[in-house]
Amino acid sequence: MYSSFLETSFNMACDIEVSVIIPTYNRRTLLPRAIDSVLAQTRAVEEIIVVDDGSTDDTGDMLRERYGDRVRHVWQSNAGVSAARNHGMRLARGRYLALLDSDDEWMPEKTALQVAFLDARPEFGMVVCDVERIDGDYRHIDVFRRRDVVREDGWALRWLLHNPALIPASVMLRRQVVEQLGGFDEALRTAEDLEFHLRIARHWPIGVVEQPLVRAMRGHEGLSATSSTYDDYVRVVEKAVADARGTLDDGELDAALAGTYLRNARGMLIRRRWAAGTALARRAWGLSRDPAQRREIAGLLPFGVKRFLRGLMPG
Repeated sequence: MYSSFLETSFNMACDIEVSVIIPTYNRRTLLPRAIDSVLAQTRAVEEIIVVDDGSTDDTGDMLRERYGDRVRHVWQSNAGVSAARNHGMRLARGRYLALLDSDDEWMPEKTALQVAFLDARPEFGMVVCDVERIDGDYRHIDVFRRRDVVREDGWALRWLLHNPALIPASVMLRRQVVEQLGGFDEALRTAEDLEFHLRIARHWPIGVVEQPLVRAMRGHEGLSATSSTYDDYVRVVEKAVADARGTLDDGELDAALAGTYLRNARGMLIRRRWAAGTALARRAWGLSRDPAQRREIAGLLPFGVKRFLRGLMPG
């Protein structure tokens, strides 16, 4: 859990401006692209920490040969991406902390623009940016525009409950945020980034740099498409909504839950989890007051039947 993070975090002095934490596991061939994008920043990153989560592909040898002392390599027994990120943040000495997954990369001005944003707004805890999503061959898919969700800089929880998606590589946050709230929830196998995003949004204003400063890979091996993701996603949003009762409008909170149930019901039906998907669709229907959303919920029934019948067909 992230509570244990607080017990041992930040024993080192904050004596530099920016630290980047890169968790990795058996991505020796992808990792240099991520690191090189940090080294190419127009505003230098003072500390690069690669947390090697038990790799068996000689990642450490590659890092030493290619980067020497420009990159700090930290090895740990395999414990998952949340534990690796938390380990890196505990070791980081920067006033600002940035995250980068080992299959993603930054555009050259990311650090400069996000540092400038936080320097100019000391009350903000975190800033994110737009993200160009790419496939496994580094071909363009689309651009995830954060302003479509976070409609204005500031207290963003009311909007993020409707779509808490977070691409960690787009983040820069103040050290104080993690000192206060802890790191990623290590008890979650998936949706840990959503939980982290919502927890920060409840306590700190969040801003957006409206430029695609990150290229993030989709369709790569990972946990984001596993069946348990739907359950984790629902539990995370349900808890965030419950915590927000009394501070945000109940109608908006119910609408956020209805949207969450609808999206994850569809995913469960695609995974042939008929009972769970149907149960979520019913819960969405009970909460929704939006006619268009109700039509979409009603459309899940024929969608589910088609998926079910397709599964019965031979071949």
